Amino acid sequence: MAKFGGFTSIARTFGQRNFRIYMYGASVSLIGTWVQRVAQGWLTWELTHSFMWLGIIASAELLPSVFLAPLAGAITDRMDRKKLAVAAQVLACLQAATLSALIFFDLMNIWVLLALATFVGGVFSFSMAVRLAIFPSLVERQHISSAIAINAAFFNLARFVGPAVGGFLIATWGIAFAFGFNALSFLGFIIALSQIEMLRPEITGKPKRGLMADVVEGIAYAMRHPGIGPALLILIAVALGIKGVPEMLPGYADRVLKAGVEAFAQLTAASGIGAAVSAVWIAGRGRIAGLTRLAVHYLVVSALAVAAFAAWTNIWVGLAAMFVVGAGITVIGTGVQSLMQNAVAGEMRGRVMSLYGVLFRGGPALGALVMGALAEGVGLRATFAVAVALTGVACVFLYRALPRMEAALEAEPDPQKSGGW
Repeated sequence: MAKFGGFTSIARTFGQRNFRIYMYGASVSLIGTWVQRVAQGWLTWELTHSFMWLGIIASAELLPSVFLAPLAGAITDRMDRKKLAVAAQVLACLQAATLSALIFFDLMNIWVLLALATFVGGVFSFSMAVRLAIFPSLVERQHISSAIAINAAFFNLARFVGPAVGGFLIATWGIAFAFGFNALSFLGFIIALSQIEMLRPEITGKPKRGLMADVVEGIAYAMRHPGIGPALLILIAVALGIKGVPEMLPGYADRVLKAGVEAFAQLTAASGIGAAVSAVWIAGRGRIAGLTRLAVHYLVVSALAVAAFAAWTNIWVGLAAMFVVGAGITVIGTGVQSLMQNAVAGEMRGRVMSLYGVLFRGGPALGALVMGALAEGVGLRATFAVAVALTGVACVFLYRALPRMEAALEAEPDPQKSGGW
């Protein structure tokens, strides 16, 4: 496997035409997505002042992935992936525009927000599955780890820029303008998707079985795989123990820190900065070897950061903890995605990578819902302590399984089983 170092790896990856066009469009859309996430969280808090509702709205957007992503993955393995991606972006654009209009005309309430968040969660289930399946077809194989990390770097740079833009828009012109900004941001990405060319379509032709049979086959393949199966446990641990924490930040900023939307935006931005820094590092690293051990190590580090977040109610400790949590989530997410993309057979990519999406995107919906319910009953700090304990249990198993995982996930893929890689 080719090994690149530092910014050389990043430059060579950006030299791939399709990847470059994709990132031009995605970068603007990602900023808009984080603007909307800040606006949606703050709108939920303004409407309800409830930790439970913060968890419900977060889960409404994320939970559909749990049910729909495996189906979306099977469809992605059957149909034109680029057309599916464009259609999903158009629907998400319409959802953001509808939110903006309803708020502008004072027609918004928590139930309408819940319905629209659920709708876009279903749309993102298909968007996520097809984008994960498309990604390896944008670059030559030796650039895939770097490309995934660069995408994560842009995603998490948007986590820094987006909340800052969102906080400014909300404070200056109101929440409606924040949702409107997101609607406009989709247009550039739609244009970019229409311009890319797939290097490896990886579509096997007319399906011979039913759609649900394809879904079952994908799940069975992932669970039997000696590396992908345990890798999914890493994602479960992150979903339940780590990724629900940022969803509680609106309530943490207001009720624990006694601050406003500015503190919420600062904490979210700190997480984004940590994520962006770690993603740039992973992109410069540019290789698969060692990613398995790195992902497990960062799961432990992230749990310790959440423990510090629970123990000290201080804005500076909170900012530091969120920086570490953001870095950890990115290293784990980027590492596990790279490893799974490396190990999975090309004709199974949509279905297997949709499971990644279920756990990395949809799983936190369950984590946020559970954290919201616990926080209402026992308080936010005790809830974070429970999350740390659950993550620790998963880490014990993962350290014991490391040698087997490394052998299965970091090996050179068989070209006959990997869609031409």
